[in-house]
Amino acid sequence: MNISFNRSFLTGKEAHYIYEAVYAHKLCGNGDFTKKCQQFFEEKYGFKKAVMTTSGTDALEMAAILCDVKPGDEVIVPSYTFVSSALAFVRQGARIIFADSCENNPNIDPDKIEALITDKTKVIVPVHYAGVACDMDKIMEIANRHNILVVEDAAQAIDSYYKGKPLGGIGHLGCFSFHETKNVTAGGEGGLLVVNDERFIRRAEIIWEKGTNRAEFFRGMVNKYGWVDTGSSFLPSEINSAFLWAQLECLDTIQTRRKAIWNMYFEGLKELAAKGCFILPDIPEYATNNGHMFYIVCRSLVERTRLIGLLKENEIYAAFHYLSLHLSDYYREHHVGEIPNLPNCDRFADCLVRLPMYFELKEEEVLKVIECIKSYYQIL
Repeated sequence: MNISFNRSFLTGKEAHYIYEAVYAHKLCGNGDFTKKCQQFFEEKYGFKKAVMTTSGTDALEMAAILCDVKPGDEVIVPSYTFVSSALAFVRQGARIIFADSCENNPNIDPDKIEALITDKTKVIVPVHYAGVACDMDKIMEIANRHNILVVEDAAQAIDSYYKGKPLGGIGHLGCFSFHETKNVTAGGEGGLLVVNDERFIRRAEIIWEKGTNRAEFFRGMVNKYGWVDTGSSFLPSEINSAFLWAQLECLDTIQTRRKAIWNMYFEGLKELAAKGCFILPDIPEYATNNGHMFYIVCRSLVERTRLIGLLKENEIYAAFHYLSLHLSDYYREHHVGEIPNLPNCDRFADCLVRLPMYFELKEEEVLKVIECIKSYYQIL
């Protein structure tokens, strides 16, 4: 029984919708399927403006442009995150100020943000790790008081909420990923920029259309379109949107199954966690769980390495996650000043292990993973 770490779920309609897109002779994007996907997010979650992108990274890069980030500006980002959370702003010339995680979960610690703010701080980037919400009330209060923009990195957070509000819809801008490792995929790569602040809606369309007002031309708002701003080729192919549409139609089914698997892991491992063998995911009262990921936090790097090795010996493929960005070669080379001490980020980097999680994971496979972990801790 070989249990892979991740496997993309197919609803059965992806190829059919791709066929429709191909024979509609509208492949370059912003066709019927692009519009359907964008409308889905605007109607289901109440987002003011949803714009499909070629990746979650591109959504973040669009956000960085919309925030008018310039060389010398500072952007506060958690160190325990994927490089895109920082890189999108580095490309605009920003200086990244890394923040530590909370002690009990990998999200940015809101109580440590204010000490990092200077008169150069332009943006705060909370990352909703594993689809679990950061404390957005605290973050938005700090940001509003200091006149700072908030870009939610909701790459893992589709269909997850903070106090009833959909993630990605709280900050000024929100960014989602539809990479093949996410709950739904746009055929391997894809993303979405959410615009919650009306000030940015018109410019988002222009940046999206390579710096032109082409979208306004097609709506009949201008007689011709031209180059009016900066931008890039952020618009995905219609084929990607067609693939995603098939997934979005089944979103509720996908979410129900993933959360059921998550709960099986939690129930099966909580006894060991109560004995102090490891820490289970923390879901604060203000947050919901979207079943994106199930992880445990081991007591040491050595313990985690041995556990992953034992799982692999049993044909179970688990994985660690991010390395702390503040300790990366790139940051060390380009950072001016002292490297920050961020112990919580480093602990998650050394000790967190992600277990197999995908729609078609069977109950007996989940039980095999649980039993293998139990056997490991009985030996210790």
